Amino acid sequence: MIIVAGTLYVDPAQRDAYLSSCTEVVRAARSAPGCVDFAVSADLVEPGRINVYERWESDEQLLDFRGSGPDAEQAAMILGAEVHRFRISGVEAP
Repeated sequence: MIIVAGTLYVDPAQRDAYLSSCTEVVRAARSAPGCVDFAVSADLVEPGRINVYERWESDEQLLDFRGSGPDAEQAAMILGAEVHRFRISGVEAP
């Protein structure tokens, strides 16, 4: 299991536009082979922060979906990012 999680930072005035531009990406990801979950959401406290969370069955399926990453318009809106890939060896109930 692969988890990709972290934060993106955009101009607070552009956050809603950025999130709207992600709608089709989220739909496509959730229907992609190997995608267990995919979410991009506004942070409740920081107005310019966007939270990213993805779960994939394998690196190959993640990379097949990701391709070249965000389009140029989305990439231009991102002021900063801290996103990491985590390899999960086991899953337990809380």
